[in-house]
Amino acid sequence: MKKNISMVALTVILMLPTFSYSQDSNLGNWLIYIGNKKLNTKWNLHHELQYRNYDAIGDLEQLLIRTGLGYNLTENNNNLLLGYGYILSENYVGNSNEKVSINEHRIFQQFTSKQKVGKLGLSHRYRFEQRFVEDDFKMRFRYFLGFKLPLKQKEDNVSPLYLSAYNEVFLNAESSVFDRNRVYGGLGYQFSKALRLELGYMNQFFETYGRDQINVIAFVNF
Repeated sequence: MKKNISMVALTVILMLPTFSYSQDSNLGNWLIYIGNKKLNTKWNLHHELQYRNYDAIGDLEQLLIRTGLGYNLTENNNNLLLGYGYILSENYVGNSNEKVSINEHRIFQQFTSKQKVGKLGLSHRYRFEQRFVEDDFKMRFRYFLGFKLPLKQKEDNVSPLYLSAYNEVFLNAESSVFDRNRVYGGLGYQFSKALRLELGYMNQFFETYGRDQINVIAFVNF
């Protein structure tokens, strides 16, 4: 079982460049770092960096830097967090090759709750954002539902390999309520309690069009 899964993961990695170039920038690539520093049993520091590309790499779509201070209502299961994010977007102008830079400063509040259903781990995240996009002010609500399923190697030995999936919906506090929806599925490897990596495929659907991304994600706990 483990050998078959490893071969699938290796095949996906080797085919990434082929996918990216054959789609002519229709398939993007997100490189993501998500870190968490445990200050004590109650407080934690979240930090995050995302480098998003229109293609395999080198055609910047968005640079996102996010941080926040969290408080555990119950240990490891329920967390409140107040955060700040800076987002630089490089948007194409119409069908031309010209780009325009958009700067956004974002304040957000979120509540994350985790639970177990058998071997399946569930994660709920409710996030409310106040967005300062150039001269505009916008507000948005996001709901994230994540799944994590470890893959068993033997009856009594859980493999470090796991399957990961999530759906996240974005709703505006304006007349056009629906903003976007993200659906993701991936394969992860837990190296230790401090480090795990994921390789996944995400579809991001907007009101009138959609985009696909290959995600490479590193989760680091201190």
